[in-house]
Amino acid sequence: MKVLVCIKRVPDTGARFELTPDGQEIDTRNLEFTISPHEECAVEEAIRLVEQHGGESVVLTLGPEAAAEQLREALAKGVDKGVLLETDGSEWDPVATAEAIAQAVQQLESEQGQGPFDLLLFGNESADAGYYQVGVRVADRLDRPCVAGIKALKVEDGKARAKREVPGGWEIYELPLPCVFTVKEGINVPRHPSLRGIMTAKKKEIRRLTPEKPTMQLVKRRLRKPPERGGECEILGEGVAAVPKAVEKLKEIGVI
Repeated sequence: MKVLVCIKRVPDTGARFELTPDGQEIDTRNLEFTISPHEECAVEEAIRLVEQHGGESVVLTLGPEAAAEQLREALAKGVDKGVLLETDGSEWDPVATAEAIAQAVQQLESEQGQGPFDLLLFGNESADAGYYQVGVRVADRLDRPCVAGIKALKVEDGKARAKREVPGGWEIYELPLPCVFTVKEGINVPRHPSLRGIMTAKKKEIRRLTPEKPTMQLVKRRLRKPPERGGECEILGEGVAAVPKAVEKLKEIGVI
């Protein structure tokens, strides 16, 4: 089985961020970067599938040279190969990103000479922009069936069975390989890289491709920070004496 998983370098989702004075970019000078949470689950799912069925997993990202750090993280967890679609760090909209990934997939598949990847995995959406588009657009560009937002995946007998959570139950899909899925948190619990995995990842080669940036179809005017949420804390008392007030407060907010 051959699995390609696509990830994105994003600012740490728990970090406090600031914008550049012109309102065009996030000021990254004091930020840590990571893999989007949904995509961490996609990486874990790719590793598990190859562990179960054998084969090879490949992790791919589009971004600046610094994005190799996130590829190394996936390699340290157990992914076999890394591919960086290296850019100058400027923003790519979902249309341009999907086109670059689709072209890279076609190139990698033609070089392998063993047919297409059985599965392409994406996170359901990135933690920064949250466009929900790239995986679906890649599937459309490659003319492959796609299911978005899955939380369970099983492959057997040349087919992939996926489950998507809906109000009151599950939707179940069965797709022929090759196909595309975007996964959500909850499909698995991502592993942490081992020390041995980290050391091994440093020796693994990351292939670099240079995609041609097409004309952007979305025009960014400016970025704007959402208003910060305030909060308050009310001390109801100490020990057993605080219980009646706590019960009263729970009734007030409708919990009991």
